[in-house]
Amino acid sequence: MEYKDYYQILGVDKKASAEEIKKAYRKLAKQFHPDRNAGDKAAEEKFKQISEAYGVLNDPANRKKYDELGENWQQFEQSGPQNRGGSGSQGHQQYYYEGDINDLFGGGGASSGYSDFFEQFFGARAGSSQQRGRSRQYKGNDFETEMEITLKEAYHGTSRIIQLEKEKLRISTKPGAYDGQLLRIKGKGGKGSSPEHHGDLFVRIRLLPHPLFNRKGDDLHSIHSVDLYTAVLGGDTIVETLTGKVKVKIEAGTQNGKTIRIKGKGMPVYNKPGSQGDLYVQLQVSLPETLTEQQRELFEQLQKLNNS
Repeated sequence: MEYKDYYQILGVDKKASAEEIKKAYRKLAKQFHPDRNAGDKAAEEKFKQISEAYGVLNDPANRKKYDELGENWQQFEQSGPQNRGGSGSQGHQQYYYEGDINDLFGGGGASSGYSDFFEQFFGARAGSSQQRGRSRQYKGNDFETEMEITLKEAYHGTSRIIQLEKEKLRISTKPGAYDGQLLRIKGKGGKGSSPEHHGDLFVRIRLLPHPLFNRKGDDLHSIHSVDLYTAVLGGDTIVETLTGKVKVKIEAGTQNGKTIRIKGKGMPVYNKPGSQGDLYVQLQVSLPETLTEQQRELFEQLQKLNNS
């Protein structure tokens, strides 16, 4: 019977911490999980080995039993499982194991998927046929995908249909959804040992750029052009928002680059119905590219008055 080095299977040192063992297991389980290696018998066997190794090393009491038995494996193999718990002769040391060895996984027994080493080493064959038939519980992998939405869809809320293997899922967003937001759909990830152990599906929101508005938190920012005469004399201008056009008053003598705030015309605050961010509009004064003869004369008069 070949000795199974569970530490080597997980690729960790015998002095590895519980966190290091867990990290190594998760990495390998993700790599060799049956859901990602359909039909690959080698990957399936590797997954069984790392699951078996983690099942022993993850529990401090079980790990201690394994470490103690491991140091005496040769004597254990020579004496045979039928002599466990018996006394050895004076010149030949045997290993003694006391207690119910079927409690290795907290009474769960071992399935037929475990190795011969595991069953002989830990006495799984001493359990009932019902115990041997039980499968070890494991959680399925979590999946992640991306969902692109426009700024207007983020404002109002939207939905998308995602094809997941043979199942179609409708993913909906609330008003105010933001770039990088992670939505969790429970139980729609990789298959686990049972439905309650299935992994989750995470959908990451990706917000597409908008030609007019730049989002910063719950506020929106835009650039709006006003003509020279309105900037100098004052007046009204029409500004675009995500919900339509609004009339905004421009004060006389408005300087180029001035920013005005339009309250409540930003994004809805996520999960806070009735709360809105603001719209900040930077004004750019547009100079006339061509002048009539009369306009030029008037500007020259203004220049003279300004210099006098």
